[in-house]
Amino acid sequence: MRLFFDTSVLIPVYAGEHEHHLASKAAFLQGSHEDRSCSAHTLAEFYSTVTRLPNRHRVDGDKALLFIDNILEHLSVVALTGEEYVSFIQTAARDAIVGGTIYDALLARCAIKAQADVIYTWNPKHFEQFPEISSRVRTP
Repeated sequence: MRLFFDTSVLIPVYAGEHEHHLASKAAFLQGSHEDRSCSAHTLAEFYSTVTRLPNRHRVDGDKALLFIDNILEHLSVVALTGEEYVSFIQTAARDAIVGGTIYDALLARCAIKAQADVIYTWNPKHFEQFPEISSRVRTP
């Protein structure tokens, strides 16, 4: 089974006090490296988030990079090519996808590219709006 991870699941993996830590970590450790993935954009979003958490939970850039190294040990990274980005943005415009929803749509496109059977997120409503993946969206 191929698993795809949203940032909302990866953050709690590294935040031991987070209410979703145990469930996120259990999901994160399922399967093998070849069967687990995230998008390239997710790595940047992860870095942005953990370096701007409230004071007590915030980590510096070096610690964030250690976390990202660990993510890379467990997940493969899926990226769209430049041509795929342009083509998908054109499709999004045609389908009236506007504003920040484009980022969730791009993650959905990466999940499709990864051939994910399950898309783990703590924000299912962000992804359930995309019919081609909505049946695969799960919380850990």
